[in-house]
Amino acid sequence: MSDHIHKSHNKSLLLYHLVCPIKYRRSILSTSVEESLVLVCEDISKRYEIHFVEIGADDNHVHFLIQSVPMLSVKSIVQAVKSITAKELFRLHPEVKQQLWGGNFWTAGYYVNTVGQYANETVIMKYIQNQGEDKSSYKMLNRNQLSLSL
Repeated sequence: MSDHIHKSHNKSLLLYHLVCPIKYRRSILSTSVEESLVLVCEDISKRYEIHFVEIGADDNHVHFLIQSVPMLSVKSIVQAVKSITAKELFRLHPEVKQQLWGGNFWTAGYYVNTVGQYANETVIMKYIQNQGEDKSSYKMLNRNQLSLSL
């Protein structure tokens, strides 16, 4: 279980599940490449407020369970992980760059989701509804999903 991160003015427990596919869906994760990936991620943790709770590899993509702080956006976390790991893996394993035709290590896309340690969406909604001394005073102000304009 991950612990809360305590800063001077906040306490947080932010967990993200990040999935990064390898370019061209190539199966290039040999044992030595996987070991190097773990070492590179450990180095990232030393320099950034990005903690790798778990790293798992499938044939052609990698799963990261990451804990970070509110000051880092999800985009900046993903960008740091993908760019640093790619540069370092290409440097440490030139044969990988050759297998990927000298291109990128990761695809441009990724999947990311928040991970709740204590509850899911329904539990949190019920928790919010049961706040306060007088439970009957709760007013739902908005329950509509916000939409993003493209």
